[in-house]
Amino acid sequence: MELRQLQTFREVTRTLSFTRTATTLNYAQSSVSAQVQALEEELNVALFDRLGRRIALTDAGHRLIPYVDKILTLADEAQKVVTGDSEPTGVLTIGAPETLCAYRLPAVVDAYRQCYPNVDIIFRPDANSADWNGMLAEGLVDAVLTLSRPYQSSTVHVEHLRHEPIIVAVHPHHRLTALATVLPETFRTETLIHTEAGCNYRAIFERLLRNHSVTPANVLEFHSLEAIKQCALTGMGVAVLPQVVIQPELASGRLVALHVAELEFNISTQLIWHKDKWVSPALSAFLVMTRAMVGEAVDSEAVDSETGGR
Repeated sequence: MELRQLQTFREVTRTLSFTRTATTLNYAQSSVSAQVQALEEELNVALFDRLGRRIALTDAGHRLIPYVDKILTLADEAQKVVTGDSEPTGVLTIGAPETLCAYRLPAVVDAYRQCYPNVDIIFRPDANSADWNGMLAEGLVDAVLTLSRPYQSSTVHVEHLRHEPIIVAVHPHHRLTALATVLPETFRTETLIHTEAGCNYRAIFERLLRNHSVTPANVLEFHSLEAIKQCALTGMGVAVLPQVVIQPELASGRLVALHVAELEFNISTQLIWHKDKWVSPALSAFLVMTRAMVGEAVDSEAVDSETGGR
């Protein structure tokens, strides 16, 4: 099999037309037909059904597509490595929860765009992102930043960047501010303001409450971090959020952090990419810059299999 045959086959699968493929690749139509036919003869199988003026992929043609994509991708990577074509270009797709997109990544993106203007960055702030590993395996994202407990995986690299304390915060005139220590059972009569179900730190907090057989009186659920903050600022209830989200409000005294016995915990910002993925110059530069601008020394913590976060 020749690379040009595979390139022609892939283009024909996209256009389902020898004529349009010839135009796209600047070949004669007879050359396109000959390359496809040569590939079929080498594989001893029909890749397309010729239906008059139309063509359609056979089952064998469908099965061949992912292998052709892999071969051509590897060929492209090999050429870039061998020729030293290392200037970051192309598109990066990064998965990250809203908290990190809003409060950790803007400075990284600004610096990255100034250094590498030929790279387009797409962020996927998926609300329920418990299966980042699956998205990495499917190539839907190039790398992921998560808010989760530290964990290990046989399929992805997991790099811990920094601790993210989770704060239980209220309006300064809330009745709970009068308590030096808030006990878990106190929340039986309180309204909790949470992110949506599936948020990792919400799940951890609720599990800690269940360990004490506590169910809060009410739960308000919002998809927006800003909405949660505004509700807490009006005294509507108790917000559970990463410290980075409400740091200005805590510093100004507009919100007060409660000391909650047996319910306080940290999660971590972590950088994840698939072990089998080729680290392109664009991705390599992003990893380096993110480490430098977001990372800090991370103490060892118990390994947890949970992933995701908001």
